[in-house]
Amino acid sequence: MKKRVVITGLGVVAPNGVGLSDFTNAIKNGVSGIRFRQELSALNFSCCIGGIPTISEEKKSEYFSELQLRNFNSSGILYGCIAGIDAWKDAGLSMDDENVDFDSGTIFGTGTSGVEKFREAIYKLDDKQVRRLGSTVVAQTMASGVSAYLGGMLGLGNQVSTNSSACSTGTEAILMGFERIKNGKAKRMLVGSCSDHGPYLWGGFDAMRVMTYKHNDSPEQGSRPMSAAASGFVPGSGAGALMLESLESALERNAIIYGEVLGGAVNSGGQRNGGTMTAPNAEAVQRCIKDAIDDANIDANDIDLINGHLTATIKDPDEIENWVTALNRAGTNFPYIQSTKSMIGHCLAAAGAIESVASIIQLKEGFIVPTINCDDVHPEIVKIIDVDKIPKKCIQKELNLIAKASFGFGDVNACVIFKKFEI
Repeated sequence: MKKRVVITGLGVVAPNGVGLSDFTNAIKNGVSGIRFRQELSALNFSCCIGGIPTISEEKKSEYFSELQLRNFNSSGILYGCIAGIDAWKDAGLSMDDENVDFDSGTIFGTGTSGVEKFREAIYKLDDKQVRRLGSTVVAQTMASGVSAYLGGMLGLGNQVSTNSSACSTGTEAILMGFERIKNGKAKRMLVGSCSDHGPYLWGGFDAMRVMTYKHNDSPEQGSRPMSAAASGFVPGSGAGALMLESLESALERNAIIYGEVLGGAVNSGGQRNGGTMTAPNAEAVQRCIKDAIDDANIDANDIDLINGHLTATIKDPDEIENWVTALNRAGTNFPYIQSTKSMIGHCLAAAGAIESVASIIQLKEGFIVPTINCDDVHPEIVKIIDVDKIPKKCIQKELNLIAKASFGFGDVNACVIFKKFEI
């Protein structure tokens, strides 16, 4: 018998809110976390706005020891550990400095790790100061740094690993943890993803001209998914974390249950038939959505809400068309759809995880948050779905099924189905 998998804890570090309470308040009220970034302007970026979570030194000391913070310079790991520990504690699990928990593990993804630390180390090496690199350079810059830090902080004894699949990383991590629990190989898996911030990560995208340059004087209006005036994505950063657990274990602990993971799918378009390193193969996207629905054993007509990838680029209408085709639903029959990126920007590897946290909050509390900056829906989108299916203000609505999808560079796709929990 396959195990049922539920969500018992959430953690989030986002540009518009750190912690569940602040983040929930922000997304309900359409609060943007996008700000003008002087550092980007000084480096001659075309896009000089971005989303960076606000973390005080006091906040850092609540999660990291003084020794851990010495020479620490990896924003992604910082965000990931805060979100991960918050999800762990939110699930009612205790921090144990002595024992190893062989029933709990983590799959916590990232795109890059410790870009700031890499830069710092490169300058020292070029200056022939190899002996002054310090002992934590490797831990802060290795791809699996975030899962390694979390594994040690929480004493995890099951699988401790980092996945990386560009912008689909977070959604993929959820499905990887889900599969491990479903197949009885773990009782609990802390899943999620994180992303560094700053010019050394964002510069390549600026060079590709895929980030908006039109809103440096109006940063909060810069991220415009599904809008006719969309001119490119706004870079963001942060982390999202979900505590996945077998239903059996959650009931034994009398844990609060936010929702259930029913299933999902991951695939690739093979960079064929319209798919490239940076653009999706439409057939593969549609297949991923259909496979997720089949894996979850649901009817496409029962999906209440889609939390899309929807980055505010020229590909947004194509994504809507892929959803319409995959679900065979259009016009007024189309589900509600939203883009959390309108408020937080595109948090790259962290996007799927942060947006999944937003999805679960809505599922548990019964509301749909707005997509801001979208009063002028793209005409190609208006042709195929009813504009009222893109809420511009928060609406109260009981939700039963949410589909969350992420698509990334390399023509990779991931889609997960969340359900309101019922015994």
